Amino acid sequence: MSQPPTTGTSPSTIPDPSVLRRRLQATWASGDFARIGSRLQLVGERLCESVDLRAGQRVLDVAAGNGNAALAAARCGCDVVAADFVPELLHAARRRAEADGLPLATEVAAAEELPFATGTFDSVLSTFGVMFASDHASAARELARVCRPGGRIGLASWTPAGFLGDLFRLIASHVPPPAGLRSPMVWGTEDGLRELLGAAAGSFALRRRHFTFRYRSAEHFLDEFRTWYGPTLKAFAALPPEGQESLAEAILALLRRSNRATDGSLAVPAEYLEAVVERAAA
Repeated sequence: MSQPPTTGTSPSTIPDPSVLRRRLQATWASGDFARIGSRLQLVGERLCESVDLRAGQRVLDVAAGNGNAALAAARCGCDVVAADFVPELLHAARRRAEADGLPLATEVAAAEELPFATGTFDSVLSTFGVMFASDHASAARELARVCRPGGRIGLASWTPAGFLGDLFRLIASHVPPPAGLRSPMVWGTEDGLRELLGAAAGSFALRRRHFTFRYRSAEHFLDEFRTWYGPTLKAFAALPPEGQESLAEAILALLRRSNRATDGSLAVPAEYLEAVVERAAA
């Protein structure tokens, strides 16, 4: 969760990509992201509307987590595959699909190496998922590769200027990210998306939106993220007791500054960039 831009990293300090990916996989497998991710369902619903999915289309949700975008696409009548490199999260997605009576296929796969033929899908989606890939360029190429010419890539990514950007930087100031890991915030900027997907894009439609984190209090938010959200859990675990206390106080201060609720509860708007990218025709 705490990956700011890295600069000045020499090749000798950059870990092997497979090692970095395994480290990230272990991070996201810790805790229980489904406890956090299920609150973000609205973002998946909005994204499917913006992509303008049609019943019967083939849809892939990349870095699907517990399946927010995948389930939203299934509700549109699409044939959906949810892919993620954490099997436990896909299991949660299947449980949700079964509870809602929705068909959903799943595939254990990293965003950088999708096991699908070129041009398989009419639409490829990711909500706050692919932005955390260990290799952004490879993940972007895979998104474009598996999307058919004329198809659409729909993404929701936190922006560096929003609440999550502030939170990521705060955590990184206490627990530096792995060397060589590029900031996920790149996906939340127009320049970053054009760099990553521009060569494969016929058009870009970008819109800044907000998701509001709603919790009983700042302390409730902190407890949930510290207990269930893998990156935050790992950050606290990496610190001695005094460092944990300092990080907790800093997060609580940020939450209180960002809170727009006046009744004692927490309502923090978090900006994200919604992108609908039309795959260039062959």
